Amino acid sequence: MTDLQDIIDILRRSNTIRLGLHGEPYPYVVPLSFGFEETGEGVALYFHGAKEGLKHELIAKNPHACVEADVFHRYAETAGGITTEYESVIGFGIAARVEGEEAARGLDLLQAHCGYENYGYVRADMEMTWVYKITLTSVTGKRNTSLQ
Repeated sequence: MTDLQDIIDILRRSNTIRLGLHGEPYPYVVPLSFGFEETGEGVALYFHGAKEGLKHELIAKNPHACVEADVFHRYAETAGGITTEYESVIGFGIAARVEGEEAARGLDLLQAHCGYENYGYVRADMEMTWVYKITLTSVTGKRNTSLQ
């Protein structure tokens, strides 16, 4: 699936992204809350975290990232066995730390996606938090909803 509106629809219904980063000796994958918006370039995802930890260290070394999101519907029996009904998105891009108004926008989008639109936050919290943006340079989706 490559239609951007289908991909955005799946992201809208996903509650978690899994961020894949280059680690040594193994890849590093971490689940994250996220916000997103459609841009002229495609889709931009935002996530945040405390200013320390492996995620930040790995992004500083190599910002190339893979992102996965999915919506699980159910397991279902078919004539050939058991299958999974799902929808998923996988995208690739560069994770870049954003600051100031762009970081505030990213946090607003994250809160809105989590169901807390216009919740607000304490500006002092921004001093303890880094916000990242990944503009997806490549994104595709896949779904198996044939039994619904």
